[in-house]
Amino acid sequence: MFVASQKRKENIAEYLLYMWQIEDLIRANDLDIDKIAQNIVAKFSLTEEQQKQMIEWYESLIDMMRREDVIKSGHLQLNKNIILQLAQLHDAILKDSQFTEYSAEYYKTLPFIVELRAKAGENKQGELETCFTALYGMLLLRLQGKEITKDTLTALTQITRFIALLSHYFKLDSEDKLFKNEE
Repeated sequence: MFVASQKRKENIAEYLLYMWQIEDLIRANDLDIDKIAQNIVAKFSLTEEQQKQMIEWYESLIDMMRREDVIKSGHLQLNKNIILQLAQLHDAILKDSQFTEYSAEYYKTLPFIVELRAKAGENKQGELETCFTALYGMLLLRLQGKEITKDTLTALTQITRFIALLSHYFKLDSEDKLFKNEE
């Protein structure tokens, strides 16, 4: 909860990947708040009040996961909404001629997105969700100590650059500093 709040303010991409990881941690603990309290919350050096807040946060996420039927897989609507916000910003930036650097990064990334979507088969994910899925997959591979091929690393490096730029622009936009030249 405390980490999520900080990441949300600083870097929307890191926040989203963190929240996907939280969803998986909740699933790994069988949506059981007692297991989460023991296996996750207890690992933090928190005051009693902070522990209570964190447990309540996990309980609310568990409740949302049950109500939204993402117990076994999928993402909470609040996380899907982040992707939608990013997609709207992405579209607006691509339409604005002042963002040539962004357009260049996007078009450098696009072949990797197309390749990833082709490998996934019938994939209803949007381009940005495909990027985040790839980044999350890389995170999981690293956590498991698995090797990442040179080609995959090349693709992920480009995707990371692109998503980092989008994340930077998201922060600027949330501060009303992105489209500053518009009347």
